[in-house]
Amino acid sequence: MGNARNLADNLPVTGQLSGRNMVQNGAFTVDQRREYAAYTIVAGSNKFCDRWGFYSDSGATNKYGATAQVVDDGPSGFEKSFKFTVTSNSGAVPATSEVIFRHVMEGYQTNRLDFGTANAKNATLSFWVKSSIAGNYGFTVQYVDSGGTNLYNLRSYTINSANTWEYKTILIPKNTANGIQQKTNNVGFRLNFDLGEGATYSGSVTGNWQSAYVNGLSGGVKIANTNGATWQLTGVMLEEGDQASPFEYEDYSRTLSTCQRYFYRWTSSGLSDNLYIGTPYASGTPPNTSASVAYTFPVTMRVNPTMAALTGSGVSNLNRFTSSIHNATMQHASTASSAALSLDTWTADADF
Repeated sequence: MGNARNLADNLPVTGQLSGRNMVQNGAFTVDQRREYAAYTIVAGSNKFCDRWGFYSDSGATNKYGATAQVVDDGPSGFEKSFKFTVTSNSGAVPATSEVIFRHVMEGYQTNRLDFGTANAKNATLSFWVKSSIAGNYGFTVQYVDSGGTNLYNLRSYTINSANTWEYKTILIPKNTANGIQQKTNNVGFRLNFDLGEGATYSGSVTGNWQSAYVNGLSGGVKIANTNGATWQLTGVMLEEGDQASPFEYEDYSRTLSTCQRYFYRWTSSGLSDNLYIGTPYASGTPPNTSASVAYTFPVTMRVNPTMAALTGSGVSNLNRFTSSIHNATMQHASTASSAALSLDTWTADADF
């Protein structure tokens, strides 16, 4: 009976038994974008590993430098984690600047919470975190309501011991008054982990949804302000209800397929299987001809993606990339060159 009791205590008490996690790639197992290499943070929106990214404005990046990387370090049960490392600092992040690590969720993912109705549901965020600096940290949930107003809910969590993996849970309160504007393939929730912001964007935890912009905790730790500081995250799960349940693991192939809805990297395993477009006729033999090839994506993408050719034979001669949510066509025009063209790495980006 003891084992049965323990099992029952760990089952979710609200919602479904599977498909509980609204966060995608919460264990950072998939990194098509950076392929697990270190990336230097620059000003603006930075798309990092699959489904995760940064926002760091120029006022902040003028004061600090940092790298981001998916590393082979995690608590028991987790092989990977995201790691933020401050590599330089010349002063505090200015009052109207900010450094945010974020997960932008599609409306399809957050519909189950029924915000804006009498049936609205609380949600619980759980995650593992490790930092070189102990203390209180800020976290904000953001969404656009049905009237077009940005709403924010500032929460906090505490790291008790430096350089130690710790498990945290945060309750995200329901909102019966304000529905989520985007219910399909546009932005639902933004989950914002504060890594440093100025006083203008700092606030105190009230538990309320508000329209005033806040992204960090007044008096909280600002990792970007300390040279050499580190902050790591893994095992992120957002689920319906007031109680966190154990992290919902899934096969790598399933996580990869989910991520490919937002970003897809095609890489050959060698010259023999490059994506061969072909050799168009030279101009006038006959004139105005081209070679092209079509490729069907492994999953339907969120929106028509932005295409980029990275490496291959004659990439500079690629005349046109066209795409839909289902497939892409690459064209090599005779007016550019009569040489053969093949691609060994290209990407399709449909993320936020």
